[in-house]
Amino acid sequence: MLSYAGYFAAIFIGLALGILGGGGSILTVPVLVYLMGVSPVLSTAYSLFVVGSTSVVGASGYLRKGLVSLRTAVVFLIPSLAAVFLVRTALLPAIPHELFIIGGFLFTKDLLVLVAFAVLMVVAATAMIRNKQTEDVPETERDQPFNYPLILGIGVLVGTLTGFVGAGGGFLIIPALVLGARLPMKLAVGTSLAIIALNSLIGFVGDLSAGTPIAWGFLLGFLAFALAGIVLGTYLARFIPGARLKPAFGWFTLAMGSFILLRELVFSH
Repeated sequence: MLSYAGYFAAIFIGLALGILGGGGSILTVPVLVYLMGVSPVLSTAYSLFVVGSTSVVGASGYLRKGLVSLRTAVVFLIPSLAAVFLVRTALLPAIPHELFIIGGFLFTKDLLVLVAFAVLMVVAATAMIRNKQTEDVPETERDQPFNYPLILGIGVLVGTLTGFVGAGGGFLIIPALVLGARLPMKLAVGTSLAIIALNSLIGFVGDLSAGTPIAWGFLLGFLAFALAGIVLGTYLARFIPGARLKPAFGWFTLAMGSFILLRELVFSH
């Protein structure tokens, strides 16, 4: 029964990516862990493939509308891709399964990934909710201040964190683009999808090179439902004002991050 709910939830993963430009990986990891019974570390690998593939579809739709800042995406991706690949191939495989015990509480690699994932969600959500930037800027790339060192630095940070938690990074990339590069929300959404697509798929290639076992039948079936969702989400996004996307994304992210922290650190022990 849980597996059926998981496939149904995959549709909403695509919807989140299509409408918000992120949130897909925020949904994918909890769905795979809690509804499909996949281990947290393997779920991060599956998440990279699902989110990367669906993001390709979503980004192509935004690109046709002129809502992808290619300059920002390229500058962001150069350091980000290098960081995510190194983390997935070198750092994550080197971490032992059992880390330490505090007061009889065993802190494992799986738990570390989930907690790090949830903390990042809460931090990013807080930044999005508290930001007061208005959305009266035209939804195109016109006269936008561009800080190359800032974007490069954020790219390294996002790539490192994305590689560690196995998320596409939309919940980190969108705040960076809106608050740092000062892109309008819908332009940030399209640019985020393009960045997520390459970031996630490169991370997944890193998993393959590290010998991660992949159940392709299950993974491709899950992806099919997510693809249906992102096609619908990309269509619906044109009817939703950009000013409403940012706070909705923030509150959604905060709720999911809080749930994971409570589930793993309070109710499970």
